[in-house]
Amino acid sequence: MEKRKTRFVCQNCGYLSFKWLGRCPECGEWDSISEEKLKEGVFTRGLSLTSRKPVAIREIERSTLARYLSGVDEFDRILGGGVVPGSLILVGGEPGIGKSTLLLEIANRLSSPKSLVLYISGEESIEQNKLRATRLGIDSAYLYVSSETNLEEITQQINDLEPKIVIIDSIQTVYREDYSSAPGSVSQVRESTAYLMKLAKQKKITIFLIGHVTKEGAIAGPRVLEHIVDTVLYFESGKDYRYRILRAVKNRFGPTSEIGIFGMEEDGIREILDSSKLFLGDPSLDRDGSGTAVVPTVEGSRSFLVEIQALVTSSTLAIPRRVTQGMDYNRLCLLLAVLEKRGNMRFYNQDVYLNVAGGMRVDEPACDLAIVLAIASSFKDKPFLKGAVAVGEVGLAGEIRPVGFMEKRLEEARKLGFNRCLIPYFGSKDTKISSEMKLIKVRSVKEALERGTKEL
Repeated sequence: MEKRKTRFVCQNCGYLSFKWLGRCPECGEWDSISEEKLKEGVFTRGLSLTSRKPVAIREIERSTLARYLSGVDEFDRILGGGVVPGSLILVGGEPGIGKSTLLLEIANRLSSPKSLVLYISGEESIEQNKLRATRLGIDSAYLYVSSETNLEEITQQINDLEPKIVIIDSIQTVYREDYSSAPGSVSQVRESTAYLMKLAKQKKITIFLIGHVTKEGAIAGPRVLEHIVDTVLYFESGKDYRYRILRAVKNRFGPTSEIGIFGMEEDGIREILDSSKLFLGDPSLDRDGSGTAVVPTVEGSRSFLVEIQALVTSSTLAIPRRVTQGMDYNRLCLLLAVLEKRGNMRFYNQDVYLNVAGGMRVDEPACDLAIVLAIASSFKDKPFLKGAVAVGEVGLAGEIRPVGFMEKRLEEARKLGFNRCLIPYFGSKDTKISSEMKLIKVRSVKEALERGTKEL
């Protein structure tokens, strides 16, 4: 008789127990613990799990494997300069945002006689994948497509074909026969990912995993899933926007917080290199309206300009509204308090709406000064300086604090025709700029309000 081991696993956080519990003691979720039966003996076909002796680090030869270049500059830059052989990359995002479309295009570009690519779809048949490939104009002889969810069969296909790149769409559909839980459960997702990590490292193949997201926007499955993989990429923005933002939140082989911007077109996803014009709109437009300010923000290694829009109106409510889109709500409340204390403005009877144009989200403190000026401009109904941008962090004492990458920010603003910039007085002494850009150095919020808006 085959021996089986029973355990109880929380489907929300992965907590293990030897008996059933109504509430998980780890995450506090009710009715999330389910029974799982595990067979003795785990399949290891295709893997050598023999232990190796430790080696002195100076005796280890440096890897000579070069990164694979997909030809999509935005995608290669996010990964730190290309795809690293033997890495495990997790790509997450909302349904319909373009994960499968993007990776199918990447698979087509990476396929070559020396680099076969295997695309494994657990949610669509090979005929359905052919329909998408036809729409995208993909017809590579070195790109293979399979429809499989059994991890043992997937391993056999990899051993037979010996590809350099493997894409699994999606990890929530993959299951191991030695686990009795359903595909997509915590145990199946965690153990399948751990096995694929060993497979990638030992065979020096790159594996892309497409992951579903929960209603909170996180990768479905235990949080340990993101700790297992080498790189985690998140698709941002909703389906109502025609562009997609791919952000690297973890990367063992490159910088984190790097973003790539892609446009959703009829024939697939296309990279957008000039992102400032996308978020800023037409720079030739006359921006004389009140309540707007432009800030050069930095994401990863790139800088682009975004427009901060503020609307301050009289409120008839006992508690005025504070609405934000594209930035932290608590940051708005903090800046409003600074404006009341240091700028002699009163918002107790005013509704304040704040928006980052284009659906972009900004979180860096360097946007504080632009937010303050946009709110003050709308409150006094006086426009911000024409042809000017603002960058700086606002402290609780009302001081304007220095920020990093100032030269990169100013250069991006100059390229789009801006000729003035409000910057912090301290920390800007060694800033090298073009003669076309005039710097307006301010020490405090009060000084910025005096010099940053017309007739204010």
